[in-house]
Amino acid sequence: MLTVTSVNVNGLRAAAKKGFVEWLAGTCADVICLQEVRAEAKQLPEGVREPEGWHVVHVPAAAKGRAGVSLYSRRAPERTRIGFGSDEFDDSGRYVEIDLPGVTVASLYLPSGEVGTERQDEKVRFMDEFLAHLKELRVRAAAEGREVVVCGDWNIAHEKADLKNWRGNTKSSGFLPEEREWLSRVLAADDGGYVDVVRALHPDVEGPYSWWSYRGRAFDNDTGWRIDLAVATPGLAARAVKAYVERAATHAERWSDHAPVTVVFEQAAG
Repeated sequence: MLTVTSVNVNGLRAAAKKGFVEWLAGTCADVICLQEVRAEAKQLPEGVREPEGWHVVHVPAAAKGRAGVSLYSRRAPERTRIGFGSDEFDDSGRYVEIDLPGVTVASLYLPSGEVGTERQDEKVRFMDEFLAHLKELRVRAAAEGREVVVCGDWNIAHEKADLKNWRGNTKSSGFLPEEREWLSRVLAADDGGYVDVVRALHPDVEGPYSWWSYRGRAFDNDTGWRIDLAVATPGLAARAVKAYVERAATHAERWSDHAPVTVVFEQAAG
């Protein structure tokens, strides 16, 4: 089996004080993808920076205190790549990938955006460049006999089933028609060529949601969004046997406004 977990930690230093360390000690994941780390490696507690039994790469943003992605792997990576060849975004702490035997695993933190602002323009530019990278990555991996899974906070709810209050968010960043169409391209067999693994295993349900606002009673009422995705090449997606959200039992037990999303893959035959 290969078990991959992804979670936006909403600041790793804060999460470490609220339960992340205990979660890390108990997880069965082989690879963990983190987003919104918001810290340089030297600022992290040792048990988070370099926990025993893990090979870790931390990729902070050039802008201090923003973004940041990390990858934890129980197996030493064969190769590590930071960024995806973008002059604008490679120092923004939004993408890192590692090669393990037969599979490339990536952690993505796609910009959140805000309608009518430069942040939304930045998100669109990122999306345009990133789709080109996804296509190139899939082709290159296939040539090497590898599969790919890109996990992370994609900051887009693809369909109505992916957020509770979709009617109230049709003009909100994260559920705009053009964003949803872009994600459809990522998942189109004749375009991006990837598979949304969680949705493939849970085709007829609302959610399962992975993010809930801290405002109001969103968590208690399960008024959430499914924006934390594991997007894989078809060969790997076909080997997925289980996918679930590690939702905290109570609001008080949350250590992030996101919950870990875990996918379990069977190993390839032979």
